[in-house]
Amino acid sequence: MDTATEKEAAQLPVLEEMLKAGLFIGRKSSKTHPRAKPFIFGVRNKSSIIDLEETLKLLEQAMQFVKEKISEKGTILLVGTTPPAKKSTAELAKKIKMPYVTERWLGGTLTNFKTLSKRISYFKKLKSDKEAGRLDKYTKKERLEFDRQIAKLSIFFSGLEIMETLPQVLFVVDVGSHLTAVREAKRSKIPVVGILNTDTDPALVEYPILANDRAKAGIDWILARLEKAVEEGRTYDNSHPKT
Repeated sequence: MDTATEKEAAQLPVLEEMLKAGLFIGRKSSKTHPRAKPFIFGVRNKSSIIDLEETLKLLEQAMQFVKEKISEKGTILLVGTTPPAKKSTAELAKKIKMPYVTERWLGGTLTNFKTLSKRISYFKKLKSDKEAGRLDKYTKKERLEFDRQIAKLSIFFSGLEIMETLPQVLFVVDVGSHLTAVREAKRSKIPVVGILNTDTDPALVEYPILANDRAKAGIDWILARLEKAVEEGRTYDNSHPKT
């Protein structure tokens, strides 16, 4: 068995997993973006069928990039506000100790980070003051107002509390639903790894992953790969001599 055949054989179980996770299901063929055509295997019931072998290549390139950035102590900001992505994105971000956005992307999160940082600092201080009892001196009405502020700010900032500087990577689930975030990353010169479907231009991001971005099972499968890449990046020995 030659090297190419061995590689194909090794990929089969992975491709089967991707198939079961529904990652092959594209959008309606009439909505296919021209630049997505090279990643489409065919059409079934008027819907595009994604070529999972191509998706796997893209995924491996993206995860290698993630590993490199993590090995350099880089930070990844995870973004997934759509219903099938929200819970899993938040859970993974907390597990790997990375910032995240799973509610609504606030305009200026990246391009006006200085102002955002002040708001996050205020939110953190408000929470700290409440926990320490420093708000007890205020009237009941004032304390209720503080509670409302904490609840409101928590929706937007709870996932960003640990982001002290701009991230080195933006990881987006469903690029088409997060174009503002992607554009801000572009203006801030932050590379983007993004899961996107056949109706979205893959050239919008540096590391596109063509896949069904609305299937929870598929999203979870890719996020598991991201978790593995982060773990490997963290255990990489930076002192290892480069060849």
